[in-house]
Amino acid sequence: MAAAADTETKSTIREYYEALLIAIIFVNFARIFVFQAFKIPTGSMEDNLKIGDHIVVNKFIYGPKGDGPIGRLFPLREVRRGDIIVFRYPLQPETDFVKRVIGLPGDTITIHDKKVSVNGRPLIEPYVVYDDPQTYPAPENAMLPEPYRSRDQFGPYHVPEGQYFAMGDNRDRSSDSRYWGTVPRSLIKGRAFMVYWSFDAEGPPQDAPLADRIRELGNVALNFRGKTRWKRTFFIVDKVYHYTPGVSSYGNE
Repeated sequence: MAAAADTETKSTIREYYEALLIAIIFVNFARIFVFQAFKIPTGSMEDNLKIGDHIVVNKFIYGPKGDGPIGRLFPLREVRRGDIIVFRYPLQPETDFVKRVIGLPGDTITIHDKKVSVNGRPLIEPYVVYDDPQTYPAPENAMLPEPYRSRDQFGPYHVPEGQYFAMGDNRDRSSDSRYWGTVPRSLIKGRAFMVYWSFDAEGPPQDAPLADRIRELGNVALNFRGKTRWKRTFFIVDKVYHYTPGVSSYGNE
């Protein structure tokens, strides 16, 4: 009887172990190939994505499209203008950035007095925020350092093949393709899909030491209820905007 009980106990432990192993494999597969969690670290995408937003990144959507059963089952497609993408920063690939796609391969981008034109046509951008009333002149008319030289007057610039011109929605406070160039297709990780949690606090940078991360966890534990932006939970990140002007105005929700 004792031997039978031991065998049954070992069998149960083995079932739990196998179930846990399968779950770990599935979670890692999903993290690597399908979804990734990403935290918004700066205000460059405000007011659409705020500092402290935790988003789900769809890594599968830009996969290779085909006519087979997988291609028909999943809505795979190419990167489109207006997509909010997460990508590896070209000058520091170990760091992830989030920006909006403005220019596609072959496009010509021009910025005049802060307004963007693509291939000679003004781009309609209801999502854009300008929080600096100052407009800097064209660089040939003034000796300006960066970021002022390229912030409000830029181009014309031809986007190379296999590259994408990306900009932050908070145009006066964004480090983007105006300053460091385009994003290679190979560095794009996926499209921002959903805000699953939003915490109204600026956390440490991605490369912060362990002590700073521990302090951040303590801050979250103490202020979880009061600083969570509950209205942003499960918001779908839309191509245009996912906030309501006049209701969740810039910097306040």
